[in-house]
Amino acid sequence: MSRSKRRDIALAAALTNQEQLARLGRAARDARRRRRLTLRHLSDRAGVSASAISRMERGKGGGSTVDSWQRVATALGRPLRIDLAPETIDFTADAGHLAIQELLLGLGRQLGYVPAFEMASRPTDPARSIDVRWRHDQRRLLIVLEAWNTIGDIGAGARSFDRKLADVEAFAIAIGAGRPHRVAGCWVVRSTTRNRALLARYPEVFAARFPGSSERWIRALTLGTAPPELSGLVWCDVGATRLFAWRRRAA
Repeated sequence: MSRSKRRDIALAAALTNQEQLARLGRAARDARRRRRLTLRHLSDRAGVSASAISRMERGKGGGSTVDSWQRVATALGRPLRIDLAPETIDFTADAGHLAIQELLLGLGRQLGYVPAFEMASRPTDPARSIDVRWRHDQRRLLIVLEAWNTIGDIGAGARSFDRKLADVEAFAIAIGAGRPHRVAGCWVVRSTTRNRALLARYPEVFAARFPGSSERWIRALTLGTAPPELSGLVWCDVGATRLFAWRRRAA
C-alpha cells in the first residue's frame, strides 16, 4: 500500500475516532448526571479512576481501553456496543459476472428484445445454460451472449459456446414454422488487466475464433442494429456500465 494511502486511512480513522469519542463522552456524562452520580461515585462503581472518566466525558477517552469504557458504560446501565459498519463491497461469488449480465439484460430490454437470464440451451440438460439470450420474434432474431468476468480455458469456453449456438439454432428451427430465427452470438469480456493481457498475448486465436466486427457488434448491442453474421467479442468496462469494441492491435 502506498504511503499516501496509509496517510488517508490514518486521517479518516482519526476523524471518525474524534467524532465517536465526543458522542460517547456526552452520552456518558448525561447518563451520569441523570443518575445524580458524582465522578467519584461512578469511579467506585466501575473500578475506573475519576480522572479517566472525566477524560472520557470530555471526548478525550481515546487512551482508555475498551474494558474501561465497558466498565463505565455497564455501571451506568448502558453497556457499550461495538460493531462494524455494513459491508459496502459485494462479495457475491459471481458478482462481476452478474454485473455484466445485469447490463446486458437491461440493454436488451431497452432495444425491444425479450431478454432471458441463465436459460438452459437444451431443456434436457439444465447444466448447459446461456448467460444472456435476447429474443425478438418480429425481427426473427436470437442473440446468444456469454459474459466473461475472467477467461479461463479458452478452448473449452469456445467449444461450449459452439454447443450453445447449435442448441439455439435447433430451437430457432422449432419455433420458426418454416422460417427459423437467425442466431448470432458474442462474447462480452470484462476489461480487466488479466483479460486484456490474455487477448494481447493470443490475438490470432481470438481473431480466428471471433471474426465478427467488434464495432458492428457494439452497434447491435447498444443501438439495436442488425448483428454481424459471424460471432464477435466486445469489451465491458470493469464497472459493468458500458460496452466498447475490441480493437486488435496491428502486427
